[in-house]
Amino acid sequence: MATCDVLVIGAGPGGGSAALHASRAGLSTIIVEADDQVGVPVHCGECLSQMAIDNLDLELPDEIIALDCKGIRVIFPDGTKKLLTEKGYVLEKHLFEQWLANEAVKTGASLFLSHRVTSMKRIFNSENQFSNWIIEGRGDEFPIECKAVIDASGVAGAATKLLDMKTEIEVIAGFQYEMHDIPNDGYLDFYLWPEYSPHGYVWMIPKKEGRANVGLVTTEKRGAIKYLDKFIEDTYLKDMPMANPPWRKQGIKVRPFGGTIPISGPREITTGDGLILVGDAAGFTSPLFEGGSHLALWSGREAAKVIATAIEDGDLSDTRMQNYSKAWKKKFPPYHKILKGKESLYDLTDQELSNMAHCLPEELGSMSPLDKIWIGLKLLIRHPLLYTKGVISVLLSFGYSRAKHFGW
Repeated sequence: MATCDVLVIGAGPGGGSAALHASRAGLSTIIVEADDQVGVPVHCGECLSQMAIDNLDLELPDEIIALDCKGIRVIFPDGTKKLLTEKGYVLEKHLFEQWLANEAVKTGASLFLSHRVTSMKRIFNSENQFSNWIIEGRGDEFPIECKAVIDASGVAGAATKLLDMKTEIEVIAGFQYEMHDIPNDGYLDFYLWPEYSPHGYVWMIPKKEGRANVGLVTTEKRGAIKYLDKFIEDTYLKDMPMANPPWRKQGIKVRPFGGTIPISGPREITTGDGLILVGDAAGFTSPLFEGGSHLALWSGREAAKVIATAIEDGDLSDTRMQNYSKAWKKKFPPYHKILKGKESLYDLTDQELSNMAHCLPEELGSMSPLDKIWIGLKLLIRHPLLYTKGVISVLLSFGYSRAKHFGW
């Protein structure tokens, strides 16, 4: 039976970060990844802000950077454009996740691919105190005995499901195509355009040499790809070539890629005896634009930190693990305010969205308190009905989607 201090389930951003920092803390660490390659298939989330890099003390190698970007351009239904200028990067996501996992392995972690967890059993001592885990699954290294588990298995949440933790989250469908010959000026384009993405948005995320990811998120899961195809057909993207991404086997039919993204905020329970949930498994995404990489990387690091201290002190009880919950609740933005603003945003018609945009400055990233008062007055005078539809909460949610609030 394999043994370790920490078992990390999943080798995405949250799992890679958790394993790297657990290994750096001197803990024997095993990562189990259900797929046969780290980072493949890519879901979404290929953007990371400079602030996230600085927060997490990362030094990205050049080969995983697909573009240095200037920030985000928000485009409204009538074509009005507003900028949120803050430096960041578009990543080759599969290479980023592979690099992160390899960094963990270099630090001492063991990585086992094609290993899927199927059962989790807590072991208690004679005083009925939690002692360790026995983890079973499909793969040669199982069973694995460990002191603590960090669940980074994504939105499906291995631990939540196997342990029946009774915490449900809502998800949204996200899909994208790789397209070529797409012009860019260094900004990520986010389209708030309900006609093409009900209760969501469309994006164009540029990369070097004319490559770009063009995709959307929408609550209309069954019709998501039809909406995306219609957006491409009706805009400047029509007739631009599509291709399979480089990580996909060549020679097969071009098709979109993506998956589901949590949108309802953090799970009610993110810890247990010897257990911490991180990243999408914990429901951590920025609710308005669904950015999750920054949150996953930070939560993975924090989970490793809490567990390292707990192992040193010989106390892996849920009470001790809840130091992690206290940390993210203190650090992360107020989800309830963002979710309220998001609901109000999705209640606005195309015309109301454009009317709101006309009252905003060209640059959204440097608004002073006086600027915000002036915006409020303009909205009150020009479009008073927008106040009854919660436009102020919409603007607050925009603010909480910036990099400093883990927006990307």
